[in-house]
Amino acid sequence: MTEQILLGKGDRVVQLEGRYANRHGMVAGATGTGKTVTLLVMAEGFSRMGVPVFMADAKGDVAGLAAAGTPHAKIDERIATIGIEDYRQEPSPVVFWDLWGRQGHPVRTTVSEIGPTLLARMLELNDIQEGVLNVVFRVADESGLLLLDLKDLRALLNHVAENRRTVSQEFGLVSSASLGAIQRRLLALEDEGGEHFFGEPALELNDLMRTDLSGRGIVNILSAEKLILKPGLYSTFLLWLLSELFEQLPEIGDRDKPRLAFFFDEAHLLFDDCPPALRQRVEQVVRLIRSKGVGVYFCSQNPDDVPEEILGQLGNRVQHALRAYTPRDQKAVRAAAETFVPNPELDVQEVIKTLGVGEALVSTLGEKGVPQPVERALIAPPRCRMGVLSPEERAAVRSRSPVSEKYDRAVDRESAYEILKEQAQQAALQAEREPAASRPARRSNRQSAGEAFLKSTVRTIGTRLGREIFRGLMGVMFKGRR
Repeated sequence: MTEQILLGKGDRVVQLEGRYANRHGMVAGATGTGKTVTLLVMAEGFSRMGVPVFMADAKGDVAGLAAAGTPHAKIDERIATIGIEDYRQEPSPVVFWDLWGRQGHPVRTTVSEIGPTLLARMLELNDIQEGVLNVVFRVADESGLLLLDLKDLRALLNHVAENRRTVSQEFGLVSSASLGAIQRRLLALEDEGGEHFFGEPALELNDLMRTDLSGRGIVNILSAEKLILKPGLYSTFLLWLLSELFEQLPEIGDRDKPRLAFFFDEAHLLFDDCPPALRQRVEQVVRLIRSKGVGVYFCSQNPDDVPEEILGQLGNRVQHALRAYTPRDQKAVRAAAETFVPNPELDVQEVIKTLGVGEALVSTLGEKGVPQPVERALIAPPRCRMGVLSPEERAAVRSRSPVSEKYDRAVDRESAYEILKEQAQQAALQAEREPAASRPARRSNRQSAGEAFLKSTVRTIGTRLGREIFRGLMGVMFKGRR
């Protein structure tokens, strides 16, 4: 297995060293300048190196990694120009994933695993509503209730609403308005198809870190053609996955190659309207996950789509052409030029604007992790198909997947929804029994002759005539005793 990825060639060959690939990277450039081809070349290179890859497919053309390319005169010309000796067109081992389970295996996690912070961002809650959501999760923890899917969360929200006073006294004020807002956001998330993301079997990270029988890394491709239209769900899912990698993987330090290469396409979606606390979390994960053996590669149109605190940690850079049509574009060109190690033979700021399709400015880490001077390079051609797969081809790839039996069928075990439903049913039955036991036994409306006479006598005593008769009878009785 090779330990370098050939990216291209300018005045010299430009390679990405496997031992520094966990120092993260950036692929940037305007639309139509060749970013996707660069991503294909890098994904193939990592796979041949024996490194599993995870990447999103926003346009459907990344799926071409699963099919061999076809000969073309321009490809032959570029192979000869770069001087690639071992080039052959071939597919990479691929596993398809899809949050909706249509274009690949379903990707699921539980509500408990994603946690209140990321869920609040997914639901676009304000600070007060996020605080209430934290209380709801705390109630679940205290009560031992599993939150697996959205119906569990909705059932718990209803439970908290019914016991709002008690919950407020113990954990802090919980308003019915905030609970209602969260319920409405959940409904909107379900309308977007978000309920498919929550449930079991939950994704196990080890299934993203597989190699095939020949030792090549599996390329995990997330179908994102529809997902990208829901930026909150898309960015939160990728951030959750990155955070899970950080939390679960053990420290391994620097190795000859990464344990996993993680590509974050459309990176600007992660940082748009990102709360400061969440941005700090991203910065922490990117800074520390290197020692877990994970290399993170952001892909976006402009380098300034990524905050400076994170951009400064990206040691491997591939910059395709930028167009300086607007003041923001001109600022982005200057910012991109300043991030490279200067090359006396290149006016980087001018070259960025004149790069052709398939050309890029490349700077990678060299000996001892030192950034190398920027090089203008022709990007190597990928070995796979540069295009989409047919539905039949995708289905064939999916049928050969080693994880299909594990994830294609959903599991719905007992959790908060079932437990709270059973408790409500038992409470209703108990409420029906208690009044029946506490009421006095019903007596017959039929009266005996003695009872009728007694009642008539009592009523008569209450009248004036009755009082006189009563006094006369009492006098007779006392005279007889004398």
